Amino acid sequence: MSLTNHERTAMQKLMIVPLCAPAAMTTQARGVIENAKTLYIQTTRHPSADAVRKINPNALSMDDLFESCADFDELNIKIAERLIDAENCVYVATGSIFSSQLPVVKKLAAEKGADLQVLPHVSAGSAAFPDSDADARAFAHELPEKFYPEQSYVVEEIDSKIAAGDVKLALMEYYPDEWRVSMASVGEDGRYARREIALCDLDRQPAYDATTVLYVPGTDFEQRTRHGFDDVMRVVKRLRAPGGCPWDREQTHASLKNALLEECYELIDAIDEGDDDHICEELGDVMLQFALHAAIAEEQSAFTDRDAETELVEKLIYRHPHVFGSVKVNGSGDVLKNWDALKMKQRSQSTQTEVLKSVPKGFPALLRSRKVQKKAADVGFDWPNADEAFYKIVEETKELREAMEQNSNISEEMGDLLFAVVNVARLLKLEPEFLLMEATDKFIDRFSTMEQIALKRNIVMKELSLPELDALWEEAKKSRIVQ
Repeated sequence: MSLTNHERTAMQKLMIVPLCAPAAMTTQARGVIENAKTLYIQTTRHPSADAVRKINPNALSMDDLFESCADFDELNIKIAERLIDAENCVYVATGSIFSSQLPVVKKLAAEKGADLQVLPHVSAGSAAFPDSDADARAFAHELPEKFYPEQSYVVEEIDSKIAAGDVKLALMEYYPDEWRVSMASVGEDGRYARREIALCDLDRQPAYDATTVLYVPGTDFEQRTRHGFDDVMRVVKRLRAPGGCPWDREQTHASLKNALLEECYELIDAIDEGDDDHICEELGDVMLQFALHAAIAEEQSAFTDRDAETELVEKLIYRHPHVFGSVKVNGSGDVLKNWDALKMKQRSQSTQTEVLKSVPKGFPALLRSRKVQKKAADVGFDWPNADEAFYKIVEETKELREAMEQNSNISEEMGDLLFAVVNVARLLKLEPEFLLMEATDKFIDRFSTMEQIALKRNIVMKELSLPELDALWEEAKKSRIVQ
């Protein structure tokens, strides 16, 4: 009696034997390899291949698939198909298969009704460093996006100088360059040989292969030369803890307002200077303000820095449906329009007046004025162009002149004039806040030139009349002295 295809499929058994090194072979694994009728080994290029073939000379390899497949996705599928098509097959997996290859094999086995079993095994990290208790495990070709330097790691399969360089650069973002790490590879006796090196020398070793493993011990905070935001929060919390810094411990959300504003302006100055080192420094100072406010909030059980970061990520995703969703946009204009609409919806604002009132009163006056005008313009309440808005400056100037003559409503009319000037700047796509800053800088520069002219002529400016000072000012405008 012959078996049906279904019955044959149901009898198929596939046993996977992970094997990182000959010395890591368990008694159970040896018995399975020895008794296998159909035995595949992942590749003969691995140091474990000879040990496997000594036990079972009939072992076949997947080397032909490594050579013929265009990429690893195709390779994993082809290996899975070959294994499932073989009856009572044993597969010795010498490389990392758990994140990429094994899921493909499992999926096909489930579809075909095959019985799949993965034997207990010793990882390369445990075989290479049996006395270490690593906190985490990583693979050279699948490095995590972030390392936590207070933890210890084993990094497996550093099989080339290029892979070693990638691992080195990733780790040196978190660990000191000269941090002592241990490197191990399988020797001719089938056992791991270990040696200690500096992390910065990881890609300068004489040889690498699929068995090469790195052990990186965790660092104390004080030992690190590179730091991330977690470290910023750690320092700030220490400063505000009992026995920390008296000034930092006294700060509140309210007391830090001026510092936050000042740091933002200092960052703007650095950007205007075009000095990357200065920008880097000032960005750090702005980050410190965030950390201080987050630490204060956490002490008050209001929220944590993680909550603020989560809020930001969710906001960015929600307000970018053209990136994270199916919304189509035609240029940045559509993006801004959608952003404002989503912002209004998120804040449950039903009228444009609510939108105008939501512009922070803590903004610099020129900036707040421009933002309010922009929000009003969103519903069509705006001048057609800057030329027509300019006549409002003329009108407001006349009204201010009259108020000054009558000594009445001067501050109100002055405010109206400033508002009209901001309107024209906005319609010309200029930032009034920056314009006034530049005008102030220009004034200081010309005043300095004027003062130097006076000094060269032994003139005391305080003793000059206003017309004389004005003449000196005009001279300074025409002939700038190089500072």
